[in-house]
Amino acid sequence: MTPARVELPRWADAVLVPLASVALAFLAAGLLVLLIGEHPLQVVRVMLAGSLGNGEAIGYTLYYATNLVFTGLAVALAFHAGLFNIGGEGQATIGGLGVGLVLLAFDGTLPFAVLLPLALIAAAGFGAAWAFIPAYLQAYRGSHIVITTIMFNFLAAALMVYLMVNLLIAPGSMSPESREFLDAAQLPSLSAMLGHLGIDMARTPLNLSSGLAALACIGVWILIWRTPWGYELRTVGQSESAAVYAGMRPRRVVLATLCLSGALAGMVGVNEIMGVHHRLLLDFAAGSGFTGIAVSLMGRNHPVGIVLASLLFGALIQGGAELSLEIPTITREMVVVIQGLVILFSGALSQLSRPWFGRLFAMLPRRAAALEASA
Repeated sequence: MTPARVELPRWADAVLVPLASVALAFLAAGLLVLLIGEHPLQVVRVMLAGSLGNGEAIGYTLYYATNLVFTGLAVALAFHAGLFNIGGEGQATIGGLGVGLVLLAFDGTLPFAVLLPLALIAAAGFGAAWAFIPAYLQAYRGSHIVITTIMFNFLAAALMVYLMVNLLIAPGSMSPESREFLDAAQLPSLSAMLGHLGIDMARTPLNLSSGLAALACIGVWILIWRTPWGYELRTVGQSESAAVYAGMRPRRVVLATLCLSGALAGMVGVNEIMGVHHRLLLDFAAGSGFTGIAVSLMGRNHPVGIVLASLLFGALIQGGAELSLEIPTITREMVVVIQGLVILFSGALSQLSRPWFGRLFAMLPRRAAALEASA
């Protein structure tokens, strides 16, 4: 006879289960490190120093985490409406395209104070527009959102290749990238801004987009849990039939939610195109749309959890880069395997530890009762 499932306290589900998943992932990674003849504790030391050991390392970690916050929020917002948006990579790519087109067109005529809001609107608008067609197909034609968003990732990549190679490439350039934006269209780095205030900070790609990511977290939290529309969104995600019975319109909710999700993913373009590369180029999203899925799952689709998970993955990316330099036997491919294990255990195997904690919490009342009886 199958024992009854024990419901975990909310704090245990939000904290203990993700921590156990990360611990299991690092345990598996440690076994792989032992197999190639290296010491796991030495690897951990190098990764921690490479990601958090100094100002430059922290800056790079936060820069990588910024992209993951945007894509993680995009996945979480759709998930609360019962939708699984896997198109964050394509939406981020097209959002960056929108940023690049606006800046290439107006960087010589408009000041920074005008270009920045235009770039934000373009990133959100292009990302939302790219999510609109899968959203419409899901809401009004019954097409599965997972299939359509995956397909649109490939379409976005193909579109960018065509545009960069044939239309937007800088004259005389051998690589598919646009000309560099003028100074008025470049988002200042945090180190440059602090330098003007007399504060010395290591030069890193970290820029004002990290502040935008923090505002996005607050905005998503308010939207989902503190607004009537957020209540409607969660109702549709829990039971579409109940939402219809309550007079809600699930199709409109699906359409609006996925467009907002695409807008959040599109904000990656502001960080990368306007804040770091200062030109339009291929593959700037660098897989952040896909990693954002694991970030959202590990963070339990809550902005606070997404921030923490983004910091973890940002540290893995930055620390892994340093690891491949410090320990030559651990190649970049090995670092990708370690990151993949974290994604595996926090995604597909995220519920692996739940039965263990369930049995533990089931034993606690019996233990307390036994102690009371013996007293």
